[in-house]
Amino acid sequence: MTKSTFFVEEDKILTALFDEGLDNLHLNKPGAAPVYTERLLTLLPDDIYSKTTVHEHFYLKEEYGLRGIHLDDASSPLPDGYKGKYSRTCLNIDDIREARRKTEYVFLKDTFATIDDAHANELHNARLERAADLGLIDKKVYAFGGVNIDNIRMAKDLGFGGIVICSDIWNRFDIHHQLDYKELITHFERIRKAAG
Repeated sequence: MTKSTFFVEEDKILTALFDEGLDNLHLNKPGAAPVYTERLLTLLPDDIYSKTTVHEHFYLKEEYGLRGIHLDDASSPLPDGYKGKYSRTCLNIDDIREARRKTEYVFLKDTFATIDDAHANELHNARLERAADLGLIDKKVYAFGGVNIDNIRMAKDLGFGGIVICSDIWNRFDIHHQLDYKELITHFERIRKAAG
């Protein structure tokens, strides 16, 4: 998933990530004016569009031939007349059952969220294991939130069909002080191997 803010090297980094095997980019710039999102899209190679899902400004899906749209909660309705691919974020395990039947895939928010209380963390992990045992976590459910190289194995073991990487990758590049994004790309390569 993209960083929530725009920055100078972004188009180059996103292109490099696709060159290294990124499957699906979620273009998520909450509250951004459409003109900025369009500008970023125009800076990307055309062959990336069919692998990009947009979170806002859904008209961009048709305008740029994007992969689909993403709804950021379990209850938001589809735009009127929309017929293409879509995904959505579920805030809890209970929402997954219904949402995954209608969508291409769903994100389970806060899958690996940092919980300071050890007991609460154990309960959260037990809920994930129970959901996996009940078959609620499958190839159409992606781990989202707190996903990093250290818990990718757990996501695979629980049966998640994919992972959403955000902070773990963007924290490796300081948008204000760096131009060299080699460390970010190297880390992405390690993530790809771990997820493979």
